Amino acid sequence: MTTADQMPSLRRRTSTKWRSYPEDVLPMFIAEMDFPTPPPVKAALEAAIENNDTGYAATADRGAAQAYADFAAARWGWRPDPERIMYTTDVTVVIVEALRRLIRPGEGVVLTPPVYAPFYHLVAEAGGRPVEVPLQDDGAAYRLDLPGIDAALAAGARAVLLCNPHNPLGLVHAHEELTELAEIVERRGAHVVSDEIHAPLTHRGATFTPYLSVSDAARRHGVAAASGSKAFNLAGLKAAMFVVDSEPMAQWLATVPDAVSYRTGIMGLLATQEGFRHATDWLDATIEVIESNIALLERQLADKLPQVRFRRGSATYLAWLDMRDLDWGDDPAEHAAEHAKVALSSGPTFGAGGAGFARMNLACSPDTIVEAVDRLSSAARG
Repeated sequence: MTTADQMPSLRRRTSTKWRSYPEDVLPMFIAEMDFPTPPPVKAALEAAIENNDTGYAATADRGAAQAYADFAAARWGWRPDPERIMYTTDVTVVIVEALRRLIRPGEGVVLTPPVYAPFYHLVAEAGGRPVEVPLQDDGAAYRLDLPGIDAALAAGARAVLLCNPHNPLGLVHAHEELTELAEIVERRGAHVVSDEIHAPLTHRGATFTPYLSVSDAARRHGVAAASGSKAFNLAGLKAAMFVVDSEPMAQWLATVPDAVSYRTGIMGLLATQEGFRHATDWLDATIEVIESNIALLERQLADKLPQVRFRRGSATYLAWLDMRDLDWGDDPAEHAAEHAKVALSSGPTFGAGGAGFARMNLACSPDTIVEAVDRLSSAARG
């Protein structure tokens, strides 16, 4: 079983999660794990340091791409061609560099809020204009608003930035919905950039569908952003992948400047390869712990803070908390940080539907979850 590091050890970390707030605040905002580095990854990194292997990444090497392709085949029944995978620093670079080449300046890019907050900035960085088509919510489940996306593309938007699985909801899009989305996008002559960074963290019993696997149409117009950074907690090592799965998109990918790939971190590439190749048992154990933490959060909220509602997702280690009944305003994360000393991600930054919500990171110890709910409950009582 994967066990989180103890708090004194965590407080010695220098990442933004542990340097953004004073020590009396529980940091449960940014998507970093409190778990130790997977042993195979750690051993490979230690060996590289011992060998002084800290130069530029050999981006022509297919090791990490092959490891990812093998993982995808084993987990999702889809094997991308490693020769159609290009490395870069992180998924945000995949998104920006892809959009720069798929849209013209000022054209619309469909977002499906509430969605990963940096998407708005990434679209703007690429020269695009965010077009919100909020997810449909019937009170029990979320789903893509496919007619709304069709209308947005008909009105001139040229791309869809898909979050698959969806952050912050943990929503795993259904194969049928993705197939229909591909038909719509193909008919409108647009493209899809699918952020699949959380895909390896799909929970047991759920089925993740890679966008490029659903149809020839999806493969003709789609590019996926893949990485091991969330699955194996490698964000600071800087490695991600452009993934395409058709000859037209392979020719398109060849237009991306070599410099975009040269910026890949050598340690990130090594860690990505080792993670997808040798740390899958660790990943499975970690998913089991995440699922247990989700169940714990449900119990804790029911017992101590029933005003906060939480709908269980099927992927990620993130919880989207409906805190509207606490009357903590549009951005309850601000109130939580000040009065409960719990740092959550701000709901309004996730776009339409985010007011009154906050996101909580559950890749931590059970004790951290219990303490966080205790603090929030105490703050709610005044």
